[in-house]
Amino acid sequence: MIIKTDLDSCRKDMQAYIGRKVTLKSNGGRKRLIVQEGILESCYPNVFTVRCAKSNVYSEMVSYSYVDILTHTVEIDMDNGTRFEVVAH
Repeated sequence: MIIKTDLDSCRKDMQAYIGRKVTLKSNGGRKRLIVQEGILESCYPNVFTVRCAKSNVYSEMVSYSYVDILTHTVEIDMDNGTRFEVVAH
């Protein structure tokens, strides 16, 4: 079960990476994996936004909830090669 402190912890940890390049891996349904690269734009109380690159132009904005990270629906790799993970209590 995901509790509020898990979400708060996830948000606070994500805020440290604002402005850095990230790689998102998300479930596209029917066994498809969507991989996008972009820059972490901002963190809001319930979601975070990433400006994704298309043809070397950062044009598309996507948003995900922190629950997506905690349930492993979305995986985030940071620019230094580490995977962003939060341990749920």
